[in-house]
Amino acid sequence: QVQLVESGGGLVQPGGSLRLSCVASGFTLMYYHMGWFRQAPGKEREGVSCMSRSGGRTLYADSVKGRFSISRDNAKMTVYLQMNSLKPEDTGVYYCARLSLSYHDLSTRPIEYDYWGQGTQVTVSS
Repeated sequence: QVQLVESGGGLVQPGGSLRLSCVASGFTLMYYHMGWFRQAPGKEREGVSCMSRSGGRTLYADSVKGRFSISRDNAKMTVYLQMNSLKPEDTGVYYCARLSLSYHDLSTRPIEYDYWGQGTQVTVSS
């Protein structure tokens, strides 16, 4: 069955960096656009970034442009999110998700994603 497993979260000081990983199994990663989302306590899930199947195109939320970078290694069945210059408002649970094949364009709309990981907690605090 389809599984997405995130790792790499933790506690980091403002200005610090983290690299999240998402290992996929149960499907062929290279056929799917993949995205990262986050959810802070009491807030709706927010799209952070999306990357095309081949890795040639990316999409970022305005709030993370210039600080976060999405990448993927299809041979390793893994998607990454490099997060630099972290701010307290970046705190939340970060999720990896698979964009449904029903949608052809890159997207950060949660409703267009069909499988989700369990999430990894990122806390930015001094």
